[in-house]
Amino acid sequence: MALNRVETSVFALGGLGEVGKNMYCVEHDNTLIIIDSGVKFPESDFPGIDYVIPDFSYLVQNSTKIKALIITHGHEDHIGSIPFLVQRVNIPVIYAPRLAAALIRHKLEEHRVTNRVKIVEIDGATQMKFGDLKVEFFDTTHSIPDTLGLIIDTPNGRILTTGDFKIDLTPIGQPLDFHKVARFGAEGVTLMLSDSTNIEAEGLSLSESKVVGSINNIFKETENRLMVATFSSNIHRIQQIVEAAVAFKRKIVIFGRSMEKTVMIGRKYGYIRCPDSSIIQPENIRNYKNEELLILCTGSQGEPLAALSRIANDVHKYIKIIPGDTVVFSSSPIPGNTQSVNRIVNALFRRGANVLTNSVLTDIHASGHGNKEELKLMLTLVKPKFFMPMHGEYRMLKLHADLAMELGIKKENTFVLANGDVINMLNGECKLGKRVETDDIYVDGKDSSGLSTSVIRDRKILSTDGVVSVLISMDSRENKLLTRPIVVSRGFMHMVESQAFTRDASKIVEAALVELFKGKVNFSSIKNTIRSSVSSYIYDKTNRNPMVIPVIMNKLGDDAALQAETAVENLKRRSKRTEAPKA
Repeated sequence: MALNRVETSVFALGGLGEVGKNMYCVEHDNTLIIIDSGVKFPESDFPGIDYVIPDFSYLVQNSTKIKALIITHGHEDHIGSIPFLVQRVNIPVIYAPRLAAALIRHKLEEHRVTNRVKIVEIDGATQMKFGDLKVEFFDTTHSIPDTLGLIIDTPNGRILTTGDFKIDLTPIGQPLDFHKVARFGAEGVTLMLSDSTNIEAEGLSLSESKVVGSINNIFKETENRLMVATFSSNIHRIQQIVEAAVAFKRKIVIFGRSMEKTVMIGRKYGYIRCPDSSIIQPENIRNYKNEELLILCTGSQGEPLAALSRIANDVHKYIKIIPGDTVVFSSSPIPGNTQSVNRIVNALFRRGANVLTNSVLTDIHASGHGNKEELKLMLTLVKPKFFMPMHGEYRMLKLHADLAMELGIKKENTFVLANGDVINMLNGECKLGKRVETDDIYVDGKDSSGLSTSVIRDRKILSTDGVVSVLISMDSRENKLLTRPIVVSRGFMHMVESQAFTRDASKIVEAALVELFKGKVNFSSIKNTIRSSVSSYIYDKTNRNPMVIPVIMNKLGDDAALQAETAVENLKRRSKRTEAPKA
């Protein structure tokens, strides 16, 4: 049998070293398929940022190779960046399971890019071929209906990626297709990519069906108003909550755009069953007694602008906490969100609410990701030759790789990688290849181009150390200053209280520029000299690094010096007016 000369590359543009932003690529010769295109929601120290999305630069550069985007399921960390992707890259077709396809269509309509891409629905029986790549699917169990894993047959071996999964023997939705997974494992899998999110949780995950009883008990025991916050994408959980509300004759009020969208789509496609009469509009709350109401809302992760956060902070348009309200968090904090969740819980307690969070005593949340024993079972069924843990922070990936080694996979055959690292497959063997450059891209609003990490770095500097502006007036023809440099600060120190400091900084800049002007200069070198001289002085005096912004006013006419002096005096007067008065 002839050996292949063309390698198959496997790499992630998101999803490694983090929980969220999933995007994985398989490339062979002139064929490239993308698996998922998700977002990660920013933590509180990312000022002004709505989403974190993958860097699409490699896909832009190789757009002619892209044959399809394949979606495993409809969670935001797997579909959230699609509107931004299709604006940057020509995606010929999106293949997605039924519910995910509906959510994607709605998302594209919101961004007004519905004409950019064709969407084709798939299921566990679908098969397709792209060049030398053959793709099949298998059903998995997760916290949302219609979830899939993938098998990709390449000239260099077989790849199996689990997608997000758990092993639930009494699931609310579809069961994992054990027989198909075991068959592929028996036939031989070269490289396996597997969900690592819950590797730190021992034993087996809680069955979703167990949560039903806990939710019903809460409805039975709650005498006053009841509020339940959960993931808007957890349709199985929403259905359980809605069914309990109907059974206990509570009217349902929905708060949060994403929750409204999910319930609308879920009802339209039959995933959520609820009579119209059970759902009321927020403005009609006052028409019902407290014990007749269920508030279903977003905000289970402590998101600052979500419905529950606004309720807890007493700024919601329609509802305020009444002492005796019961608030249920039917979720567990995503890594990094614990502090935000605790802040909301404390605010709710202060306003007199009874707050229930998930614990061993309440069982009001079941994860959609498999625990350690389930990950072990999946590895045992597949028996891969090479293993790459995915979907998790670094420690999760490392622990999953250690688990694979316990089950007999050689250490040198496990790959704990970062986004951009490439595995090259050739004739049934895998090794690291040349890295693909990638980065986090931060989205502020709906700008598809996003912001680079340098912009976020600037925002963080501004939020912690402030900004210092240095204004100079000069004659570039004579290479000389027309006035002494003016130093103005914002968010760094009060101008009124720092006259000596700014005077000394001005002298240092002046001396540095006089020395620079002895030779040939350009505006770039002038700005660099201003930044370096002021930054060094400030750090030496304060151990802080504010952003330094040079402003150069160049003489263009005989009255330029007067205009410059007037502009500087105006700026100084405005600065003094906006400073806080001394105590």
